[in-house]
Amino acid sequence: MQAELIEKLGIKYPIIQGAMSWVADPSLVSAVSNAGGLGVLACGHADVETVRGLIAETKKLTDKPFGINVLLLSPHVDGVVKLVCEEKIRVVTTGAGSPGRYMEQFKAAGTVVIPVVASVALARRMQQEGADAVICEGMEAGGHIGKTTTMNLVPQVVDQVSIPVIAAGGIADGRGVAAVMALGASAAQLGTRFVVAYECNAHRNFKDFILKAKDIDTVVTGLITGHPVRVLRNKLTREYLKVEKSITSDENPDLSLLEALGKGALKKAVVDGDKVSGSFMSGQSAGLVKKEQSCEEIIHELMDEYKTVVEKQAGLLGLLNK
Repeated sequence: MQAELIEKLGIKYPIIQGAMSWVADPSLVSAVSNAGGLGVLACGHADVETVRGLIAETKKLTDKPFGINVLLLSPHVDGVVKLVCEEKIRVVTTGAGSPGRYMEQFKAAGTVVIPVVASVALARRMQQEGADAVICEGMEAGGHIGKTTTMNLVPQVVDQVSIPVIAAGGIADGRGVAAVMALGASAAQLGTRFVVAYECNAHRNFKDFILKAKDIDTVVTGLITGHPVRVLRNKLTREYLKVEKSITSDENPDLSLLEALGKGALKKAVVDGDKVSGSFMSGQSAGLVKKEQSCEEIIHELMDEYKTVVEKQAGLLGLLNK
């Protein structure tokens, strides 16, 4: 199934770059694809002409396949889907909804459709709707998360679907890649590790924040809203959690203060590097990321580490079989 997925995506290595808003721009995406992985553009709520420009710029920087993340709650989603099909984008990942109503368009254009899921039930539904694969994202991931860890989610989904499964959440090195492959995944998706790539245009403060992070430096906010988000701790998260704690369990709690705190906070982090009021979305794997590298160096290192782990385990298996 891994070979099937790699062929469908047109890539050399089973490494996919997460579509991080304000981070996954043409520079990073093209560098990942040029290095043999799959770069994925993040378009968020951008209008059609903005997305058209992102696609055009990426095509100037790479002749390799790349993907685009379609946010299904975007007010421009219909136009973006039409554009993606016209541009013959190789791969689409989807979030915040079901791509079912667009599946016929995607299939007609030959587009590989890969929804992000956080539960077995959703993975099974996506398979029924015609998805070519699913990205199983565990709660270790940065940004919006579900409730199940990668180690528990991936094998349960693998057991319940017959399409390739891509593991995401908590993966930052070759050991993590090997671990999810052992769980049945056909590829691994990484986000946080690529933020510190040379080709990533995220603010210097964001990169330094990740490089200095320890194992306990991320926190989950937004639980009371029903949309939990994992971020690096700073003044904003302390204020946010304080407000969350003060809100009672009323049936209709006033979330306006939380909304005000979160408004534009991601852009403040990624673009402005605002250490105080920026929302620095990052996975728990930040504690494993200790150096800046090119995308090519990152991917080659991941594969070398993966190979070393597999070879060591093969040797152990040989001892056990004696």
